[in-house]
Amino acid sequence: MNIHFRDVQTGSVEARAIIEIAEGVFLNEVTILNIEGEIVVEFPHKSFMGKTKRTFYIDIITFEDNDKRIVWELEIKEAYREWRKSNKKVLVYEEK
Repeated sequence: MNIHFRDVQTGSVEARAIIEIAEGVFLNEVTILNIEGEIVVEFPHKSFMGKTKRTFYIDIITFEDNDKRIVWELEIKEAYREWRKSNKKVLVYEEK
């Protein structure tokens, strides 16, 4: 799996990832979050408004079982940690 990261400096979003899932086939907008000090991988999903004006969400990528999803998340987290070692975050300002 070939993963490219782009740094993001907003709130709990650490980075965005583009994953090459097959040669020349890419999955965009995988989000790397930092929630209470823990790295979390969020896969893209589509939202739409139903007839009842309720918002529904559909996952863009679906796994046949939860084990495969966990393996993907672990691979992405490990790649992110390695990427972050050579691409340190630069704080533009400090909160007081």
